[in-house]
Amino acid sequence: MNSKLKRAQLEDLGTSRSLYRRDFIYGMGASLGSVALAGMMSQNASASEAAPGPLSLKTPHLPPRAKNCIFLMMEGGPSQIDTFDPKPQLNKLHRKRFTRTGENQSAMELGTRYYVQSPWTARQVGQSGAWMTEPWQHLPDVTDDICFYRGCQAESVDHPTALFHINTGNRFGGDPALGSWVTYGLGSQNQNLPGFIVLPNLSYPQGGTPNWGNGFLPAHYQGTPLRPLGSPILDLKPPVGITAEHQRENLNLLGRSNGDHLKQHPWHDDLQARMENYELAFRMQMQVPDLLDIDQEDQNTRELYGIGNDDTDEFGRKLLLARRLVEKGVRFVQAYTGGWDSHDYIKRAHGARIRGVDKPITGLIKDLKQRGLLEDTLIVWCGEFGRSPDNGFRQGGETYGRDHNAKAMTMWFAGGGVAAGTTVGATDEIGEQAVDVVHPIRDVHVTLLHLLGLDDNRLTYFSGGRFKQLSQFGGKAIPELMS
Repeated sequence: MNSKLKRAQLEDLGTSRSLYRRDFIYGMGASLGSVALAGMMSQNASASEAAPGPLSLKTPHLPPRAKNCIFLMMEGGPSQIDTFDPKPQLNKLHRKRFTRTGENQSAMELGTRYYVQSPWTARQVGQSGAWMTEPWQHLPDVTDDICFYRGCQAESVDHPTALFHINTGNRFGGDPALGSWVTYGLGSQNQNLPGFIVLPNLSYPQGGTPNWGNGFLPAHYQGTPLRPLGSPILDLKPPVGITAEHQRENLNLLGRSNGDHLKQHPWHDDLQARMENYELAFRMQMQVPDLLDIDQEDQNTRELYGIGNDDTDEFGRKLLLARRLVEKGVRFVQAYTGGWDSHDYIKRAHGARIRGVDKPITGLIKDLKQRGLLEDTLIVWCGEFGRSPDNGFRQGGETYGRDHNAKAMTMWFAGGGVAAGTTVGATDEIGEQAVDVVHPIRDVHVTLLHLLGLDDNRLTYFSGGRFKQLSQFGGKAIPELMS
């Protein structure tokens, strides 16, 4: 009996020594993970000392041209040919039949095809002479604030993988979104609101929430979607009979309990994130309802965004809210609008989508400019890929549309630090492939980070045994896009 007791005591002592040794090693930072963690924490030490917390303001790597970003995602893939990159050569080739073969073509592009012209004419607008098709009736007013880029190439013609790529830099999903990287690198200017907010459609984009997920970054940096119908955030209001004082007392009690546990288990960083999220949620209950009430805006401002018009009301409300969010210090706002996947009836489909976004986007640029916010706010307009100069419909008649095209896509930028009033890059004579100032999406990502004061090579996070970054394996900024 005594020998069993002695053996049990020795086992307990060994376990205790093992625990003490683990705590000691963790405290000394002698493991690979701890060394990596210490390295990452040291990068933000000065900012954390001034204002502790994962969303506290951090020092940019570079002089920033913009402080915030509003990212306008045209889900489905808008046609460059029928928006900002017209191709008169297609008028000569319209309905010409040909057969496409080749190992480098997708199944969608193979077989019998027909070249198809744009259903619209195009004209040059603004002092810069940028090209726009005729459905754009309002955007010409702000043409000279925009930098059009025609040289981007995607890597996928599949909607989910292409969306993941443009949003996260990884075609297979699971990595942090662009907005997550930005808030990780810069923090938030308003500690009472999330740093990264998403304004989705009622139906989420293909691939779902990973398009704005935090990936391997801590949970504080994930995008917070605001629901388009009903309460924007579930449980935003406390239950009936529960006052702010009650909630504060409950959070204090929970914080003390979690804090004691965290002291004994400092490697459980998910507990720290949960505690901080509780506190952020409490603060959001105080600010969000008032912030989301766009009825506070005067009638002229609401009309500027097209609110009240059947075609423009939905997207206009999103963009007015986006302006209110960046005005309150939200670092990154992404607004979605779908319906751009026009495989047929492109005149009807693209025409409706252009009408739906034309006035709201123009209103956003004008509103930011008159408030002195445009120079500090980077606006991005793009889809997940471009569209082809042909399609596979047998008739090739009025019902025609366009298929997916990763080799040519137009995107544009306005605001903070971009080369306003310019058109950068070019595609071939039928709009099938980028041929001038050609860059992959990772270079666009690096450019956006650069404009916000971040260096992609220094904006890293240790995960899966290596330091990772948005561009995956490095990219370069595109100087032609910057002023």
